[in-house]
Amino acid sequence: MTLSFFDQFMSPTYLGIPLIALALSLPWVLFPTPSSRWLNNRLLTLQGWFMNRFTQQLLLPLNPGGHKWAVLFTSLMLFLITLNMLGLLPYTFTPTTQLSLNMGLAVPLWLATVIIGMRNQPTIALGHLLPEGTPTLLIPVLIIIETISLFIRPLALGVRLTANLTAGHLLIQLIATAAFVLLPLMPTVAILTATLLFLLTLLEVAVAMIQAYVFVLLLSLYLQENV
Repeated sequence: MTLSFFDQFMSPTYLGIPLIALALSLPWVLFPTPSSRWLNNRLLTLQGWFMNRFTQQLLLPLNPGGHKWAVLFTSLMLFLITLNMLGLLPYTFTPTTQLSLNMGLAVPLWLATVIIGMRNQPTIALGHLLPEGTPTLLIPVLIIIETISLFIRPLALGVRLTANLTAGHLLIQLIATAAFVLLPLMPTVAILTATLLFLLTLLEVAVAMIQAYVFVLLLSLYLQENV
């Protein structure tokens, strides 16, 4: 029974073909396409308002040189939110519970910010490895610590997103199983458990959106240090 809880995180296959590519391409089909009309419908208006507000908040701390990343960050934000929200539906697969996928998103984007900093302002980029006013004896130790923390950043990005979504899905499945088992034995307790399950589902909807926002926000902060 314990092993079956983790079956939901296995990448689905059909005739030996992994279907994770289909799960990754599905969100783009659901997005409404822009219209050439002067007046858009409510869904397009809401989507445009959300994208404008998010882009404004994301680019506030960035220099004008980092504004060219706006399209990439906004697209990544919408992509992650849609994947996380679709994963909360029954009988669906959440690709963002796979650490390999999250690391595949985190490492190239983090590496791009580091390369930009090394190319445009190498002195300032290397200066982040040694805080100002450090005692002479602590310089080698601090350089090693700051270098390790720099290389841990993409790992933290990927593990944070994977761990939060995985823990939420496991909690939902455990509480749903408990409510199903308790229903014929203790109906009152089962109703209370189902209420807790409903509240947890609302919390997971919030977590799905917040974790996507945190992923993109941290990438923008890394970019801010190097632009």
